[in-house]
Amino acid sequence: MLVSKRMKRVLQLVPGKRRFGVYRFLPFFFLLGGAMEWFMINVRIGKETFYDVYRRKRSERQYEARMEKKE
Repeated sequence: MLVSKRMKRVLQLVPGKRRFGVYRFLPFFFLLGGAMEWFMINVRIGKETFYDVYRRKRSERQYEARMEKKE
């Protein structure tokens, strides 16, 4: 219960409750989404980023589809 009260107190500190209501939290979600996107593009884990893996898998699927059409 103590954590819940603290969380409510922190959420009450975010301005714009009367005017925007629940939507006052949208900027935080936009920032979080932007940070995730930046992380996926720029941070390398091992030798690859998320998008390197995505592009490789997509090209592998396209190659396999072409090979199936030829058969």
